[in-house]
This record gives sequence, structure tokens and C-alpha cells, in this order.
Amino acid sequence: MSEQEQWLKWARELQALAQSALYWCKDPYDIERFQRIRDISAEIMAAKTGLNLDRVNDLFCNETGYQTPKIDTRAAIIRDGKILLVQEKNGRWAMPGGWCDVDQSPAANTVKEAKEEAGMDVRVTRLVSAEDQDIHNFPPNAYKIIKLMFLCEPLGGEFAPNTETVASGWYSEGELPEPLANEKCTATQICLCFEAYRAKNWETRFD
Repeated sequence: MSEQEQWLKWARELQALAQSALYWCKDPYDIERFQRIRDISAEIMAAKTGLNLDRVNDLFCNETGYQTPKIDTRAAIIRDGKILLVQEKNGRWAMPGGWCDVDQSPAANTVKEAKEEAGMDVRVTRLVSAEDQDIHNFPPNAYKIIKLMFLCEPLGGEFAPNTETVASGWYSEGELPEPLANEKCTATQICLCFEAYRAKNWETRFD
């Protein structure tokens, strides 16, 4: 583990402990102490990532109750041996996907994201993997994230530029575009989706 990853781990743990304590404790002095611990965790995150402290507080310290990982879903839309990738405004490419909304199941969220980011109507057919982003993706994120990748059958649709993506394209396994948004999906993860697409019987990969 690199020095930056260790600092991130410590900051996450401090944030999670403080968040849980603030939810349950009643003593005003304890509340003040745990709020300061939470502030310190945000200060560590800001110092190590270069993000503005207000932005870190908004992203990192805006929840209550027991802290749990966030769920990210990705749509592996494959047709005729090629996968559909979308290009974000920063120029990087990824499988369509995003945070799982609280009112959606993971599969339904995958369908929604495919439509919003790629303009595609899809049917989810298989869970390819459930992976810890800390292990498989980089750079590290402020959140603990579990990434669910679903194989999807394309039903139709057409891409149109939107608030998140500017282009889309179909790519073979050996000709992936660059650069990839590696925090969202790596070349290894995309190849795993191709492997699941070709398999008659697939066993979901998990950590």
C-alpha cells in the first residue's frame, strides 16, 4: 500500500467512526469531539488530494448514520463482438454507469444509466462481477465503493450528447480507446466482460 493510499484509509476510517458516533451520541461534549474528528478526516483528505475543503466536506462528510460502501453499476453492452463505450467531457472513455440511486435496484439502475449516458435501451442478462474498487481501480476514491458490472443486451436506441457524455463508440477487445476512465472501468475489467459474454456458463467474479 502506498503512502497516499494509507492516508486515505486512515481518513476514511476516521470519517466512518465519527459519522456513526455523531448519529448515536447525545452528550454535547462528545458531539463536539466527534465533529472535530470528522473535520480532521476532511482536512486530511483535502491535504492529500488537493481538493478544496468545502468540496471535500460536501462529498465526504454529508451523510448520517452508519457508513456503508457506495454502489457503482456499469453496463457492459456487447454486440457482434464489440462493446459500447461512452466518452466523458474530460475526454476519457468508460462503460455507461454511475452511482446506484436509492429508488433503483442495481439492475434497474444499470438500464437507466445506459439510456442516460449512451442513449441505449438494454436488457440486463448477467452479473459479471462484484468488485472492491480499492483493489481493481485507480486512483483511490474518498468513498469505499463496490462496483457491479452487468452484461447487457442492446435493444435499440441512438446516442445523443448529454450532460455527462459527448460521444459513444463500439470497440473490439483489442482496440479499446484511450484514455480510459480507470476509476470507473479498466481494460482488465472490460476484458472480463468480454469473457463473460463468450462464456456459456458464467460464474460471477467477486472479492
